[in-house]
Amino acid sequence: MLTTLLRDSRALGVLAVPLILTQLAQVALTTTDTVMMGLLGTTELAAGGLAIVIFNQIRTMGVGLVTSVGNQVAAAAARAEQSADGTDGAQESAHEEVRAIVRASLAVATIAGIAGALLMILIGQALTWLGQDADVVRLAQHMLYALAPGLLPCLWFQAIRQFTVGMRRPQALLQITLVSIAVNAGLNWLLIHGTFGLPRLGLTGVGIATSTVYLLSFLALYAAAKKDTALGPLLTLDITRTDPAVLRRLLGLGVPIAATYGSEAGFFSVTALMAGSFGPDALAAHTAVNQLVYIVFQVAVGLSHAASINVSRELALGNHDGAHRIKNTALACAAAVMTVVGILYVTLPRLVLAPFLDTGSDQALSIATHLLIVTAFLQFFDCSQNIGVGLLRGLDDTKSGFRITLIGYWAIGLPAAWLLAYPLNLDTLGIWLGLLTGLATTAVLLLRRYNTALATAHPIPATATA
Repeated sequence: MLTTLLRDSRALGVLAVPLILTQLAQVALTTTDTVMMGLLGTTELAAGGLAIVIFNQIRTMGVGLVTSVGNQVAAAAARAEQSADGTDGAQESAHEEVRAIVRASLAVATIAGIAGALLMILIGQALTWLGQDADVVRLAQHMLYALAPGLLPCLWFQAIRQFTVGMRRPQALLQITLVSIAVNAGLNWLLIHGTFGLPRLGLTGVGIATSTVYLLSFLALYAAAKKDTALGPLLTLDITRTDPAVLRRLLGLGVPIAATYGSEAGFFSVTALMAGSFGPDALAAHTAVNQLVYIVFQVAVGLSHAASINVSRELALGNHDGAHRIKNTALACAAAVMTVVGILYVTLPRLVLAPFLDTGSDQALSIATHLLIVTAFLQFFDCSQNIGVGLLRGLDDTKSGFRITLIGYWAIGLPAAWLLAYPLNLDTLGIWLGLLTGLATTAVLLLRRYNTALATAHPIPATATA
């Protein structure tokens, strides 16, 4: 049993470790933003945190629309490998299937990027009606104007990223993301403080820097993929040749994933607004702890993507036992990491919070310290539910995840958060206890659904191409 777990962990780690490191490198971008916003003051941190919550809400749903691309590419690549010893025509057909998927994914990303940017600006205008502090709203709106143009290259990057992951060649992702951290930090410093004669833009400068980094990252990933001998021949940007049948299939899979991601992000967005109703200190504490959760969550995201891709491959090859073991391996790896992090939260809260909160803000620091105790337990369920969504995606079951999140987040978690925060007067602590309740419910239901769906799963069909 232990030998099998270690073997499966190594197999999962081949893909998961680069993805986890890439996810952590990507979150370093928003972490850098959060740290620099905190240096500007509590009001700026609250406003920037609110703007980032809105941006992440829309970005996450856009990413969801193209997330199934990795699974579809993985299944097609597995079929190409199987046909390698057969006819050249069969292998070329599988390769053309991959090209069609890439074209359709970029078309979806383009539409979502434009629509999402407009929606982001409209939401910013509505903040004044949602009970937020006037100064916080004004600053958040300016930052949203700067972030909106970056959504389009961000989603293009995600589409190509899913292609490289599906082909099991994600190495360039890590290198590009590491460089982007340094570029982002440098641009932030220049634009926030007006260094070298540039205008002093403050919080708006953070948004401009982030949008610029998304554009540069997309261009770098595209260039790296085109140079790759395995990826280059399959990568095309000509979305005018998008196959309607492939587009419909990606949307059929992607819309439920986007709704699932949006359901989760929306859950956290609403709780951020609830935290804001208790004042800037509460919102700043919520933002800082949420950023910590977001950092650790990237471990689950990497494991979820890797497990999802491997499930798609195993199912395409007809190996149900392997698909079942992937679930256990991913959960075991996540639990080990969450245990170590949880101990740090409980034993060294001030050290953990120091990069995000002004030590002079005693009220915000006190609130955040209490929230960390809840977070030590919450993150187990947060990671488990994300892995559950990825496992179901590996079975091409994207609708169940959405239905389950509606139950866990909105029917159970949000009412629990409201009840604990307001009638029971637990304020921000009550919000996070509600988050824990919703995530725990969602995790249990998703993993149970995976076990049921796997028992009746069939090999993933080839994507129709024109």
